[in-house]
Amino acid sequence: MTQEMQNPPRAAEELAADSASARLRAAMAAGTNPQPALVAALVARCAVEPDFSVRETLTWALTRQPADLTLPPLLDQLVSALPQARSQALHTLSKIGDRRAWPALTRELLTDADDEVARSAWRAAVVLVPEGERHALAVALATQLGRGERETRLSLSRALIALGETTRPALHTALKSPDDRVRAHAHATERLRRDPEAGFEYALEEAKRVAVLGPDGRKEG
Repeated sequence: MTQEMQNPPRAAEELAADSASARLRAAMAAGTNPQPALVAALVARCAVEPDFSVRETLTWALTRQPADLTLPPLLDQLVSALPQARSQALHTLSKIGDRRAWPALTRELLTDADDEVARSAWRAAVVLVPEGERHALAVALATQLGRGERETRLSLSRALIALGETTRPALHTALKSPDDRVRAHAHATERLRRDPEAGFEYALEEAKRVAVLGPDGRKEG
């Protein structure tokens, strides 16, 4: 069977094959020759696909479809009980880049208890935010400073830095937080904003010292 004559029900079955390589081939075929009838199956598979490479290919296949077809089912996934459904839908929306999705980027998603969902929401928000909403987004993201482990903190720093100068007031406020982790994360983000070549680990360790001891190396208070 040629890809041009791919049968949608059969293709949907292949997206759920036992073999990851078979699922990858099916996802690649779905993106190479987009068929509207496969959108629902692609979105549904994103929610449960365990293989990273296959998930990325599923997202790519969805970006090959008209946004008018993909946005509704992807937005429906944002309220799914499955964290992976939410995170992969957010990831896909960020790749599509259609700002009609912006209203769905709620504070609940930006503060989702699942770190992967929250990280995906931060990345998507930075891509989709309208110019007039950048300050409010920066304020919302700054409430998450100090959260999680290295990858989560680095993702948040990158999102805040991507928003540019609009983040400075929120970071300034966070630098005065009574929470050492929040202050350290804000210091590290500000350091990276000024010097993108600085390593995150170095910036964070230096920021922890400043947050605890003060900029002159003496314990505050």
